[in-house]
Amino acid sequence: MQALRKGYEKILEWVVIVLMVVLAVEVTVGVVYRTMGASLVWYDEIASILLAWLTFYGSAYAAAKRGHISCPELVAMMPPGPRLAVTIVVEILVIGFFALLGYMGWYVLEILATDTLVSLPDIPVSWVQSVIPISAVLIIIAELLTLPEALAWARADHAHGATAEGAAREASH
Repeated sequence: MQALRKGYEKILEWVVIVLMVVLAVEVTVGVVYRTMGASLVWYDEIASILLAWLTFYGSAYAAAKRGHISCPELVAMMPPGPRLAVTIVVEILVIGFFALLGYMGWYVLEILATDTLVSLPDIPVSWVQSVIPISAVLIIIAELLTLPEALAWARADHAHGATAEGAAREASH
């Protein structure tokens, strides 16, 4: 399971890296063209889409590393029983939220099926917005892959690592 999780993290890491490089190149090209007095019509719209994609896929990467904002200090101070219960409730809420987000994201795709981008009318908005249900599924997978480690951390007699980084490190042992 650990090897699968690490492989999943690596794939998401590369997706994020590629998106960052593409965004940096696209913004640089846009600035150069604008400086030369020949603005690209599609520059702003594509930059905002790439930034949104980077945010959503970056969130999936953060979920795979258990790097989202949380309160591990508070949970680590609890005895093992309540700590386990809180961990389970939090995981159910997170997975439930992203399942709902994925469902609603899919629903929105059907509504946007006939719309296209303003500056690039050959690109459907539904393709651009597909990041919502896709990233929701990726985050659910990340949560499920890291769940055994989180539960092991919650069951431990002493929850070491009262910081987010320490809790993640402890959970990965």
